[in-house]
Amino acid sequence: MPYATVLAEDPPVQKPRIAAIVTEYRPISHADLIVGRFLQGHSLATSETYPARTQIVSMYLDQFPPNDLIRAMAEACGVKLTPTIHEALTLGTDRLEVDGVLIIGEHGAYPLNTKGQHMYPQRKFYEEVVETFEATKSVAPVFNDKHLGFAWDDAKWMYDKSRQLNFPLMAGSSLPTTWRKPELELSLGCELEECLAIGYGGTETYAFHALETLQCMTERRKGGETGVSAVTCLNAANLWKAANQGRWSRALLDAVTTCVEKKKPGTPEEHCENPELFLIEYTDGLKSSVIMSNGYSQAFGFAGRFKDNPDPVASHFWLQEPSFGHFAWLTHNVESMFLTGKETYPPERTLLTTGILDAVMTSRVENYRRIETPWLSNIKYAVNGETGRRAFLCENK
Repeated sequence: MPYATVLAEDPPVQKPRIAAIVTEYRPISHADLIVGRFLQGHSLATSETYPARTQIVSMYLDQFPPNDLIRAMAEACGVKLTPTIHEALTLGTDRLEVDGVLIIGEHGAYPLNTKGQHMYPQRKFYEEVVETFEATKSVAPVFNDKHLGFAWDDAKWMYDKSRQLNFPLMAGSSLPTTWRKPELELSLGCELEECLAIGYGGTETYAFHALETLQCMTERRKGGETGVSAVTCLNAANLWKAANQGRWSRALLDAVTTCVEKKKPGTPEEHCENPELFLIEYTDGLKSSVIMSNGYSQAFGFAGRFKDNPDPVASHFWLQEPSFGHFAWLTHNVESMFLTGKETYPPERTLLTTGILDAVMTSRVENYRRIETPWLSNIKYAVNGETGRRAFLCENK
C-alpha cells in the first residue's frame, strides 16, 4: 500500500466523521490529548491554531473515573455517547456511518498479567470494530493508539485483519513525529552499523516509546527493515558489564546523553536506579539497544554509527511538556489518513515494536534470558522519503 502525507489545509465542506473508542477520558489521559485535539483543533508549531479537519460524531467509553471529562465535552461538542462500539460506528442504523475510527486503549483500571503487562482491551475494541465492518460490508481507516495490544498474538491478528479486509491501519507512539534536537533524519539507504535509544519510565508503558524512537530511525537503513531474530533484557546487575564486553555501545550512550536536556550532572552509572537495557538482534546483523535510564535522565533520544565512520550521530526526541504539544503532530498524521484513506507511515513499524516489547517482557520474567523471536524475523518493510509528517516539516505552515 502506498504511503502519503498531507500538510495542514482548509477543511473540506463535509468533514470526515470519526468514531472514538476509548478506555477512559480524564485530564492528561491519551484520550484527552488525542481526541481532545480532534474535537477542538490544535497548534502545530506556533501560536496559530489549526481547526480540526475531521469531526468526532460518536464515542464509546469503557470506564468513567471520578474525574471524567467526556460528559461535559460531548455535550459541548455535539458528540453522541453510545452504549456499544457497534452503535458508535453505525449511529443506530444498519450501515457504517463513520469515515474513520480512533481506538485509544490506554489508561484505566485494568489488571496486570503475570509478565507485568497492562491488559488493556485494544484487541477487544478492535474485534468489535471489525465485526461491525463485516456486518455492514463496509470499512474505514483505523488508528490504534500506542502498541497493537499487550500480547504478540493480539497484535498480529489485528494487523492481519487490516490487510485481509483492506482498510488503512495506523498505530504507535507520538515519538516518531515529535521535534528532534538537533534535527536528525537518517538518509534512506544509509549503512547503519549500530544504534541505541534512551528512554525512561515504566518498562512496558514507556519502553514502547523508546522502541518507536529507535525503529523510526533504523527502518531507513540500507535494505529497509528485515525483522528481529532475538531480544534480551539486561538488568542493573549485568548491563554495564555487557557494555565492557562489547555487547552494546557505551560510546553511543555518551553521544545521546550529550544531546538530551533533562538529565542529572555526572554519569548514568552514578544516578541510574534499576536501569534496564534491551539487546535487539536484527536479522541483517544490525546491533541495536535501548536503555531505560531511570534516575539519570527523563528524555528520549537516538544515537547511531555508520559504516566506515567512527563518529556517531545523535538527537534528543524532544517532548513539549507539560502542555504535550507533541501530540498535535501525531493527531495531524492520523487526520491525514482519515482525509486521504492512505497510511501516513507503515503499521509494520508498530507491529514490530509491539512484538519486541512483548519479548522484552518475557525476557524480564524469565530471569533475563535471551528470547529467540522467529515470529518477528519475517517482518520486512520499506519506507519512502516522505513517510510521516514530523514537527520540523510544518514549522512554516
